[in-house]
Amino acid sequence: MKNLFLAMSVMALTGACWAAALGTSTRSAIPGDAQQIISVDYRALRNNATAQALKNQVLPENLKAFETSLRGVGINPEKELEQLTFVSYRTPRQGLKVVGFAQGQFTQSLVLRKLRLRKVKPATYSSAAIYPMGDGMQMTFLDSSTLLFGDGSAVRGAVDARDGALPNLDSNPDMSDMLGAVESEPVWSLLDAVGTQNMMRSALGEASQLADYSQVKKRLVGSHYIMNFNSGVDFNLDVLTSDSMMAATLSSLVKAGMLYRKMTATPIERVALDSLTVSSDSSALKLHFRTDDNRFQALLHSDLFAAVSH
Repeated sequence: MKNLFLAMSVMALTGACWAAALGTSTRSAIPGDAQQIISVDYRALRNNATAQALKNQVLPENLKAFETSLRGVGINPEKELEQLTFVSYRTPRQGLKVVGFAQGQFTQSLVLRKLRLRKVKPATYSSAAIYPMGDGMQMTFLDSSTLLFGDGSAVRGAVDARDGALPNLDSNPDMSDMLGAVESEPVWSLLDAVGTQNMMRSALGEASQLADYSQVKKRLVGSHYIMNFNSGVDFNLDVLTSDSMMAATLSSLVKAGMLYRKMTATPIERVALDSLTVSSDSSALKLHFRTDDNRFQALLHSDLFAAVSH
């Protein structure tokens, strides 16, 4: 069984891991059938060495490509980008789609002027002017300082949600309720019920084959995490279930997996396991991981972290 903390946190963090509250324009364009929402606060990355080290270690290729595309339209991510939000959402015919929202100090008029100088012309869709960015991505402005980007069909789906042609996030009470619980934190992410089932199956490894888990997974409501780097690394994951009995059962499964792993753990694995606490509170499984900057950066460069983050 893989290290439980690493399996859970890497699944949450490899997409992105620093965040802030959603802007109004962003929230209105998130489709209602969202599976996951992750935000990235670039201001936190700039000011914290540990956060920057984690970003460099697990930065996904699609984020690297987006940073390159931003430079191509005249935006400097290191200086002008403040917040990124990534959303994966389900579509009836095309499966999961991913869109991103970029907010920052850039201005719509300057970006559009640079595009016109390069003779880049938009296509009109509904109320949006959609511009090519390169690498197969497209973009449109939601307001003067918020960009929506992704592949063409994903962007059009988000525009439809914004314009009322599709339900948006406000139509999804489970995700909306969880958003209210974490949105004021500097770092947060949300997963719906199906996404949470997939995360827990991967995290539990062999333990997910037990009969107890087959009953629990049907009653997972969703999950969310918060994370900050103010004093070391502080990570809190809540997995929401249907009732207190389910939460207690899931807590027992995770604890059993930790004990099993400790029997064969390497020293660097024990750092993570010894820093992880597991409990249940009402209908939620709660995992808390805390360690100092030096230990976490050592963990980042271990072979195990590389294995489970790629």
